[in-house]
Amino acid sequence: MKVVVIGGVAGGATAAVRIRRLDEWAEIVILERSGYVSYANCGLPYYIGGTIRERSALTLQTPESFKKRFDIDVRVNSEVVKIDRARKRVLVRADGAEYEESYDKLVYSPGARPIVPAGGDGERFFTLRTVEDTIAVDDFIRENSPRTAVVAGGGFIGLEAAENLAERGIKVTLVQGMEQVLPQIDYELACFLHAELRKNGVEPVLSSMITSLKSVDGGVEVAAGDKIFSADFAVVALGVTPETQLAEQAGLELGIKKSVVTDEHMRTSDGDIYAVGDAVQIKNSVTGEYALFSLAGPANKQGRIAADNICGKNSAYAGGSGSSVIKVFGLTCAFTGLSSREAQRAGFKFQSVVLFSPSHASYYPGARNMTLKVVFESGSGRILGAQAVGYEGVDKRIDVLAAVIRSGMTAAGLQELDLCYAPPYSSAKDPVNMAGYVIENVLDGVKQFYWHELAEVLADKNNFILDVREREEFAAGHFPGAVNIPLDELRSRLGEIPEGREVFVNCHSGLRSYIACRILMGRGYACRNFSGGWRLFAAITGEAEAADVARQPCGLPINGV
Repeated sequence: MKVVVIGGVAGGATAAVRIRRLDEWAEIVILERSGYVSYANCGLPYYIGGTIRERSALTLQTPESFKKRFDIDVRVNSEVVKIDRARKRVLVRADGAEYEESYDKLVYSPGARPIVPAGGDGERFFTLRTVEDTIAVDDFIRENSPRTAVVAGGGFIGLEAAENLAERGIKVTLVQGMEQVLPQIDYELACFLHAELRKNGVEPVLSSMITSLKSVDGGVEVAAGDKIFSADFAVVALGVTPETQLAEQAGLELGIKKSVVTDEHMRTSDGDIYAVGDAVQIKNSVTGEYALFSLAGPANKQGRIAADNICGKNSAYAGGSGSSVIKVFGLTCAFTGLSSREAQRAGFKFQSVVLFSPSHASYYPGARNMTLKVVFESGSGRILGAQAVGYEGVDKRIDVLAAVIRSGMTAAGLQELDLCYAPPYSSAKDPVNMAGYVIENVLDGVKQFYWHELAEVLADKNNFILDVREREEFAAGHFPGAVNIPLDELRSRLGEIPEGREVFVNCHSGLRSYIACRILMGRGYACRNFSGGWRLFAAITGEAEAADVARQPCGLPINGV
């Protein structure tokens, strides 16, 4: 059996090596159009920032090591320009010449290409997708000592590029079309990232759709709306699109955004061609709908599954939930499953909870809070998604919640999870357990109201706004019209709360206001607890004047999710 693999990164390399492990006699050829094979895309920005110091560290294997250990023929700088399905051959361009290569089975793993608007091909505009891209940026900085840069785009690559350029002492402006960076998470958690960027000298310019890129003498200009940002150079990180021109020309079935359609065995509409990685649409395991996940984890899993089926093993890919993590200077942000926005788009009836929990036992030195948001299905309590921002331990909790979502677990199951506990690592009630308790409280009848409803709540004079923080906290900032009754005084001061009006309760994090709601509910009051508390509100507004929220909270639509 002869297997040709188009693309030698992540999924392609994994498929090739797995085939060798299952079939010692297969002839395996990898055709990679760049000059490197099996490299770590996710590590590229950290070479620019200096965290990864050696270029050799970016590549996991070389053509020579593939040949020596796995007896795989790896050909770099070899671009496949045509797939001839009828003759089972590919046309390869290398060293200025073309030749054909036959195959019995073909693995198509071309990845995705960066989206670059017109004008972005100048010598001072860079993308960050390959090792060559990374070296080009590093060489430019070394040779030109630039002082300023524009990063176009606020997704994974944009954020990592901004951080690592700032680490090189470059003043960075990050221009993002949406009202937030990292659109996979909800706005309120993205606000923590906005603050962290500003704290470290990166200026996020939000809600500014890029309209043009232009090279000028000694620099670049990036236009967004009526603003023009000038800099010494720019990194374009506006997302990627599946690299599927070959598949389209070959007549393979295509799906969303012209991604390749495969079955659960990673087999395309041609039974002898398999496809894996960023070019393939996969099933979202939460919604059941098809989606694109440009992530190394799914690509590697798909490569293994394709190899299994090529070699006669019956392996299937069940989809993914997009679990991801990113470092933004001192913060860690991770997420899995659906955000509130995605749950709404998918048609779920859902709610969410926000809680603040220490990374480990608060009495053990070094504990720092993380902000955890969990989205769940109304009624059933099934966990649909989770996202967190904080310091140590964020990735651990989202990994646990990814497994929870995969298993279809509900909030009741979160409470029962038997998780590790020792003071340096966690609390006896882990944040994941706490999320289960909070969701169960909501399902048990403790109603909530959310930051995006706040303006409407404050504008209704029939509502009674109760703040149960201590007097000093209240004096430092509070919602307009709020009445301050500290929690420990609530029972003795119930006469100050009018009967027949719904009570909207807030505190710093949502815990004291929850206790207050239980007291009020027990006394016959109708009440709601402010999800996330004043702490979340302050993060969203940048600690703006509380009165501003009554008019236009965060500059977003009042009823946005």
